[in-house]
Amino acid sequence: MDNVTIAIDGPSGSGKSTVGKAVARRLGYLYIDSGAVYRAVGRKALDANVSLEDAELVARLAREADIRLEGDPDHLRVLLDGRDVSAQIRLPDASHASSVVATIRAVREAVVDKLRRMASAGGVVMDGRDIGTKVFPDAQVKVYLDASLEIRALRRCEEELERGREVTIAQILIELEERDRRDRERAATPLVKASDAIIIDTSDLALERVIERVLEIARSRS
Repeated sequence: MDNVTIAIDGPSGSGKSTVGKAVARRLGYLYIDSGAVYRAVGRKALDANVSLEDAELVARLAREADIRLEGDPDHLRVLLDGRDVSAQIRLPDASHASSVVATIRAVREAVVDKLRRMASAGGVVMDGRDIGTKVFPDAQVKVYLDASLEIRALRRCEEELERGREVTIAQILIELEERDRRDRERAATPLVKASDAIIIDTSDLALERVIERVLEIARSRS
């Protein structure tokens, strides 16, 4: 399975990162979390006190930012201009900022360019919201993970509580509904399933079964 590109798309909380990391680990592939790159751009804008509504300036920051992902799937470090921001990009303000800057077409173009360069050698698993439609439209393997809003909110709530953030299911539901709306309504590469992607509804599937299903699909395309 040398140099196969596996694109995993889907809404927030559908299991993309967890599944993507596991698949990359088992195949010995490079894992790239595209969301972390958008979060890094959002973090850079916040740290520079730049208005998230200033599309031109935010896009310039995105183009200039040196964003690198290092480490294995289980210990991924995000470096922004040489600084480790792995923890800072997971804070609530960076999460919100990433969903805003990701609606800016010029920011998405800048990030797509960075992602393609990161994955230029092949043998990669990349997850996001437009990997199979925009970043790698010719990927050999395209998977679209989905789950009910309630299940996704429960998963995200558990993740946030583990990080020490005091949240409720009701709060996360509101945040996810807003994130879904932004993802699907943005003019620049909205969240849609690639026509040749295989849908996997993870609502009632055990994690191991989802991982095995993606691996089965990958092996059938290699």
